[in-house]
This record gives sequence, C-alpha cells and structure tokens, in this order.
Amino acid sequence: MWLLDLVDSDLDRLYAGATPCLQAVRALAPTVTACAIPAEPLRKLVRANRRDQVVTRYDTFEELLGYCELSANPVGHLVLHVFGQATPERMALADRVCSALQVVEHCQDVGEDHRRGRVYLPAKDLHDHGCAEADLAGTTTPEALRRVLAVQTSRAARLLDEGRPLVAALTGPARPAVAGYIAGGLATIAALRRAGHDVLGRAVRPRRARWLASWLRLLAKER
Repeated sequence: MWLLDLVDSDLDRLYAGATPCLQAVRALAPTVTACAIPAEPLRKLVRANRRDQVVTRYDTFEELLGYCELSANPVGHLVLHVFGQATPERMALADRVCSALQVVEHCQDVGEDHRRGRVYLPAKDLHDHGCAEADLAGTTTPEALRRVLAVQTSRAARLLDEGRPLVAALTGPARPAVAGYIAGGLATIAALRRAGHDVLGRAVRPRRARWLASWLRLLAKER
C-alpha cells in the first residue's frame, strides 16, 4: 500500500505543478499538460489497485462492473483525452468497450487469477451453474465452468455491441485505433467460443485474421 500512497501523493504534486518523486509519474507530466488529462482517471486506476489488495471476489456481475469502472474504464477516458476527443457521450461509449474487454480478459485468465488468489467470475453465476470455486484450479475446464464463461462472453459481446457506435463518433487516427480495440475483443470472444470456453486446458488467443476482418468491418460499417 505504501507505493500506492506514494503514487497518490505524486499525483497531488503533479496536478499542483510540483515535481513528483517517482520517475514514472514525472514521465506523465508532459502528456498530462499537452492533452489536458484530468486527474480523475488516474486516481481511479490507483483506487483499483488498492481494491485489488483487499477485494478478491465479486458476488454479482453488477459488482464486477463496479470494479471495471475503476480498473478498465479510466483507460478509455485516457485514450480519448490523448486523442483530443473526450466528450461525455464518447466516454460513456468507451466505458462499455473497456468493461467488455476487461470481462473478456477475466475469462481468458481464470486459472492464472485463481492461482493468485483472485476470482473475477461472479459468485452468483458460479452458484447458479453449479460451479465450485475449486473447479477453477484444475487443468481441464468442467462443463459447469464452461457455462459460466459462456454467460460472461455473451455479456461482453453485448457491451461491445453497445459501445460500437464509438467508432463512428471518432475522427482521425482515433477511429482506427479504437476500432482495433473493439476488433480485438470480438476476435477473442470468437476464440473463446471456438474453444468451447476451455480456458484451463489451453491458452485461448484470437486469430489475427479474425481480428483483421472485424477491424475492417468496423471501419466500413461505422461511418
């Protein structure tokens, strides 16, 4: 926690016009100034790291989305600020995209997260589908866990679909960049489904061709 305290203090210094102690925070200063990046997204990322120290389980999907509000959505806001295209409407769409990408990553990393003492699959979903937490520790993916993961990927796909209009709302290099993020999420969801949601027995990664096809479709469709 002491390092997070130092980061918080350094953010205070940064936005007060003083020199931060940490090199990583000092390196942010030119970009923060040039892109008029507000403190809030950076503060939220620190809060997400603080939460990770004390919260390792989430009861419902709504609670998990609350975590994404701290750990994922601020990244989208930062990207929009860097491109000079941050508006409330665009940031709301970016929230859908970033939350979806976080959920997809949680699906890919079930085994790794469990070994680190963390479970990012909602406890209610595990219970409803008859999946014990111990099932996350194996080297094969039981059917109950596959059902839970199928629910998560469907939710992520819906969030991506809701955030898709962000591509059309952007101009310049921001548009293909953000389309690339969304295409990556779509390609990963396709890979998870193609693998039957077997994430413990193999590393599930998107196919580059699928990513490229999704990216091109997004750029062509969202005009």
